[in-house]
Amino acid sequence: MALKNLNKISLTEVAKIISGGECSAEEVLVACLSRIEERDETVKAWAHIDKELILNYAQTLDSGPVIGPLHGVPIGVKDVLNTADMPTQMGSPIYRGYKAKTDAACVAILRAAGAIILGKTVTCEFAGSFPGATTNPHNSNYTPGGSSSGSGAAVADFMVPAAFGTQTGGSVLRPAAFCGTVGYKPSYNMINRAGLMFAAENLDTIGILTRTVDDADLLMSVLLKRPLSKTLPRKAIATIGLCRTHLWEMASDETIFAVNDSVERLKAKNARFIEITLPPSFQHLNDARNIINDFERSRVMADHWYNDRELLSENIQGQLERGLSMSYKTYKKALNLAQKSRHEIKGIFDQVDFVLAPSTHGEAPFGLDSTGDPKFQGLWTILHVPTITLPTHSGPNNLPVGIQLIGYNHRDEHLLSWARWVLENLGSWQN
Repeated sequence: MALKNLNKISLTEVAKIISGGECSAEEVLVACLSRIEERDETVKAWAHIDKELILNYAQTLDSGPVIGPLHGVPIGVKDVLNTADMPTQMGSPIYRGYKAKTDAACVAILRAAGAIILGKTVTCEFAGSFPGATTNPHNSNYTPGGSSSGSGAAVADFMVPAAFGTQTGGSVLRPAAFCGTVGYKPSYNMINRAGLMFAAENLDTIGILTRTVDDADLLMSVLLKRPLSKTLPRKAIATIGLCRTHLWEMASDETIFAVNDSVERLKAKNARFIEITLPPSFQHLNDARNIINDFERSRVMADHWYNDRELLSENIQGQLERGLSMSYKTYKKALNLAQKSRHEIKGIFDQVDFVLAPSTHGEAPFGLDSTGDPKFQGLWTILHVPTITLPTHSGPNNLPVGIQLIGYNHRDEHLLSWARWVLENLGSWQN
């Protein structure tokens, strides 16, 4: 009997049933493409799909042996990561039709494990703040977040089980929170960045958007050739750092409820909480992140500033102008604060298993002219620590609201283990 709703099955399960012969790679791909045909006129998550190319590849995979742990699994790729057989257009007319000669490293590794790159997902212009065409899959009048907007919307709308994103401020976690998926930003540079067009070299991190923690863990195990993270028993006892951060007054009622409700429900599971107060200097980290972002982006995009300025949005132009006029002294001061803060944060993680903090200001804002404020994510991005948002709650407009978990640098498997435990105990926002 044919399996139904193959596009709604998790990545981990898809990999299992294809390799086990319960369905073919082509059947899964057709289910995803049917969903895209049905919904993408509204959601607008995809920048490029070549149906003939990927269907032929699925048939090739089905005619041969299983070649890896992701055999036949469809994956979306944010359109700032190179793909040799598809254009990489950066959300900009400057790169319309541009095709790289090689895959980005992360894309190449997943292909070698048997994955099918379904297509390129919409990105904000150069992974910045100028929105692409994508809408929130739960209500098209609301932003999906950004800059990994297409990836968040495509995964949430059951068009693809997983997709790559990138984060310089909050570009993985925010679309995941606004669209209701798991959004995982690993420790800085944990996923090799070869084949990514940088926004800011000291911040950019490739991340993953999925519908389960297991799926993110499986992809990381393939990308890093490491074992899967440990599955903790539901009765495990956690010591959790509760960090509302200095931004707490900016949080909406739904974010305040999501954090406080999570605390109470996890306490009922015998979790112990320690209130975390960040050092006063951490209040300046978002400003430092903006300085680093502007300064480094202006260097990355220097050629476009001098030669293609008229093709850049006002958003990017303003950012490049700020960066180019900035003094090295200002930039170096921001770098020094970031480095100092990374040393100071270690003491917190000596006391707790992970930190619980707000993920976003609240549910997705109304309108498509902005992708939302990255402050609640950017604070942790500049610290280079791994973070993950979990889709646990909803807001007044019946849109998802996430919570954010933070781990210590390079203790990603530890964070993923606890994230799985938290989601098992709290459940998803739609359950």
